[in-house]
Amino acid sequence: MTAPDDILAELRALRAGDLPTHGGRTLAYVYDSALPGLDDLAAQAHALASSVNGLDPTAFPSLLRLENDVVATAARLLGGTSATVGTVTSGGTESCLLAVLAAREARPDITSPSMVLPETAHAAFHKAAHYFGVRVVAVPVDPVTFRADPEAMAAAITDDTVLVVVSAPSYAHGVVDPVIPIAAAASARGVRCHVDACIGGWILPHADVPPFDFSVPGVTSISVDLHKYAYCPKGTSVLLHADADLRRPQYFASADWPGYTMLNPTTQSTRSGGPLAAAWAVLRHVGDDGYRELAHRTLASARLIRDGIAAIDGLRVLGEPESTLIAVTATRDDFDVFTVADEMRARKWYVQPQFAHRSSPANLHLTVTAANVGGEADLVADLRDSVRAAADAGPVVVAPEVVAAIGALEPSSLTPREFAGLLAAAGLGGDSVLPDRMATVNTLLAAASPALRERLLVEFLGVLYS
Repeated sequence: MTAPDDILAELRALRAGDLPTHGGRTLAYVYDSALPGLDDLAAQAHALASSVNGLDPTAFPSLLRLENDVVATAARLLGGTSATVGTVTSGGTESCLLAVLAAREARPDITSPSMVLPETAHAAFHKAAHYFGVRVVAVPVDPVTFRADPEAMAAAITDDTVLVVVSAPSYAHGVVDPVIPIAAAASARGVRCHVDACIGGWILPHADVPPFDFSVPGVTSISVDLHKYAYCPKGTSVLLHADADLRRPQYFASADWPGYTMLNPTTQSTRSGGPLAAAWAVLRHVGDDGYRELAHRTLASARLIRDGIAAIDGLRVLGEPESTLIAVTATRDDFDVFTVADEMRARKWYVQPQFAHRSSPANLHLTVTAANVGGEADLVADLRDSVRAAADAGPVVVAPEVVAAIGALEPSSLTPREFAGLLAAAGLGGDSVLPDRMATVNTLLAAASPALRERLLVEFLGVLYS
């Protein structure tokens, strides 16, 4: 038997190789309130309820109380009424999955259901379409603002449409879709309208943006993550429905077997009470005034960073981000953004590369949190230095014949052995860890079609988890 201290020491050593989760230097994946003591409170609340099972709220009524409290807090923030109901889920993807599932199950008369979404909608909706057999109708967005086009969205709605999706804001560019006209168009056709506010739902109510929540007629559901700008530990999101009738198709029940009747509000059956208890504790501790202050400080920080980026020769912010997400692209051809990402990593920052997609060029994604307040000048200075270093190095060059060969590949016809060769060529195969610099890898992946890139990364994931 291994001693507890030795186990924890080993875990700490493993964690030392991760990106930092606090301090504002990892500009994706993590959210840091910078509030002292908040992590300890969440950890203690998590420990108190981690062994409790959310499968049966009649057996563990404490979780029922916690969930109702959390849902009520989210509903109050997002324009809910006394009829608004909700469910705590494991994350934004599950919330989006359940919104699609509820919409599909509510229309059993439609044999080939579809959902209309802007091409900037989160990939979670494509995952839901894949899982639940719903056809995606992806509508082009404005090529300059990257916002959904209300007229094009309305025109895409047909008799087979079960759901219309809008983003508040979109992850890739941080812009808020025009919810009012799109929700009205959906309502006029008798179709549900879901607002994906997973990343913005705890920020936008404190920002100067057009209405996007349940105050907008036609909005039937909203997803909002607590482990983003509510600064709760990972594993908590809320899916809100305007009323219980809209939520009911999301539930699953099965009594046709000799065991207990299975009854699930989410995709999970057993659910640890730990994440829910931690979220409840954090929401109670920070409170409405605390979140308002955090939001205002973070929005101000994002504006400072945007203004600083605008002054850097060679960079441009895409669209007009209204929240705390920023997408930055290159305006010169003597460097590429993938090399800038490597240079930022060398300076102890992580910015997230995003590949070109239709009107959106290759860019770097920055998620600004409260932990970035006060550090804006350092971030902008290092970004300016990274651009200079990238320009000195020059853009990554891949031989034209290699680009042509990659472009001609058909992912469905490649064998596992051929995929292994492609992964090795991209620096992703074998037993080696990821290279310190990813610009060449990202350039090769950028040359691949989305379908080929998906297959390559699926194969890479299989290599990692082997």
